[in-house]
Amino acid sequence: MKQILLKSLALALLLGAQSVSAVTLKIATLSPDGSYWMQKMRAGGDEIEKQTAGRVSLKFYPGGVMGDDATVLRKMRLHQLQGAAVTSGALNGVYPDIQLYNQILLFRNEQEVDYVRQRMDSELMQGIEQHGLVALGFADVGFAYMMSTVPIRTLADMRSQKAWAPDDNKIAVNALQAFGISPIPLPLRDVLMGLQTGMFNVVSGSPVGALALQWHSKIRYVTDLPMLYLFGVLAIDKSAFDEIAAEDQKIVREVMASVIKEIDQRSRQDNQQAIEALKNQGIEFVKPSPESVAELKQTIAATNDAFEKSANLSPEKTAKLHAYLQEIRAQATP
Repeated sequence: MKQILLKSLALALLLGAQSVSAVTLKIATLSPDGSYWMQKMRAGGDEIEKQTAGRVSLKFYPGGVMGDDATVLRKMRLHQLQGAAVTSGALNGVYPDIQLYNQILLFRNEQEVDYVRQRMDSELMQGIEQHGLVALGFADVGFAYMMSTVPIRTLADMRSQKAWAPDDNKIAVNALQAFGISPIPLPLRDVLMGLQTGMFNVVSGSPVGALALQWHSKIRYVTDLPMLYLFGVLAIDKSAFDEIAAEDQKIVREVMASVIKEIDQRSRQDNQQAIEALKNQGIEFVKPSPESVAELKQTIAATNDAFEKSANLSPEKTAKLHAYLQEIRAQATP
């Protein structure tokens, strides 16, 4: 009888210890439920729960139900949430160098993006972790293009328009001001309303975003020039992540890194399909002349230089970035 009681007590203590060590990470995102992002992240969460025998579980809040990126990050600081899948720009207040890839007209094409990211992603992820967030991966969102109700091919075309800028994106605001445009800052959720009411007639975003947010119903033209590279980050509060046992942390990192890699690769395909869908909707892609592109780049160059200093970007990392771009451009030059 005494042995039975001791075994029962030992089992109870074991179960109790397991329940205390169980961790649930509450993660919010603007990605709609049912989207490829959400499908893959939920699958990753299920795999983590399986491999950790329930010691770690992920609970997702999609579709902006927890608020925009800024609100979600505030809730993370209050420990109401433990994680977020956000656009990189939302983290500029946490880790300024996360904006290295986000400068206007920085990358010419996807090959340059890949070349730089292969060499710098891990360094930026380490930097984020040193600032209190564990980055489980970066995922391509794609290039942002100017989308408008009138064709825009030149700098002069821009200056007569009314343009939207994300209310939390200093890079976009500074760029529009450099182009001689007074930007109209609004949250992302209000952009469609702004297009509908004529508050502005120029927006910038990825082709996938234009379809998902229904901007395509109000625009008629896309300027066929990649203006800004966008990517998303899946980040977990480090203090919450540190509550997970070391062996389970490794599982979380490996599973979600694989998931984010799949999302990263799929994004290119989705944006290409979105471009074709926009064309099928009758939206015209207008190509600026080489002279117009050179004028735009010359106009924005001083603004980018000033931004690198005012945004507290690491001079060392900034120099690396430009050196890598010089390398791949030299390789591409006949």
